[in-house]
Amino acid sequence: MAEPERPQIYLITPPAFDPDSFGPRLAGVLDSHEIACLRLSMASRDEDLVARAADSLREIAHARDVPLVIDTHVGLVERLGLDGVHLTDGGRNLRKVRTLLGADPIVGAFCGASRHDGIGAGEAGADYVAFGPVGESGLGDGSQAEPDLFAWWSEMIEIPVVAEGALDVATVAALTPITDFFAIGEEIWREEDASAALGKLIAAMG
Repeated sequence: MAEPERPQIYLITPPAFDPDSFGPRLAGVLDSHEIACLRLSMASRDEDLVARAADSLREIAHARDVPLVIDTHVGLVERLGLDGVHLTDGGRNLRKVRTLLGADPIVGAFCGASRHDGIGAGEAGADYVAFGPVGESGLGDGSQAEPDLFAWWSEMIEIPVVAEGALDVATVAALTPITDFFAIGEEIWREEDASAALGKLIAAMG
């Protein structure tokens, strides 16, 4: 029997960064590991700042054939030459977004720990559904996406599933058989050597 494929890495930017200094760090990670997708996830609502970051990251990502999606800002996808959008509202506006962007761009949805929201997003045309946080976190309302949700999804639903939020070596090892992607961000950017930190999480997949 062929071994099941390992989950792929979906990289998330820090919520705030200077594109000039972050660019080389990002390039180093992309050159050290195989990355399936990059998500620009900035806390800032300053359009110029977000656009400048997107321009910088797009050049780095596209030079390595890594697609770049952006959190929430549907209106910037086409304008900035990005590959898609990541919706954080459980996919409630996904049909509208899909109509707006067309069939080609990536449209994903974060659905917290809600199987119901995940199914709804899938039916509305999501390319992937993300659940999380999968580790313990004091953020949000404290709810956690349990392994049972991933096990059910991977068995019953064909749409790729992404595990994200508060990942560590133990969580990665536990979820490897039942998720398609790990979305990793602050887990590595808070470390001095982001490439090495990502390498430890990848190694935990076995």
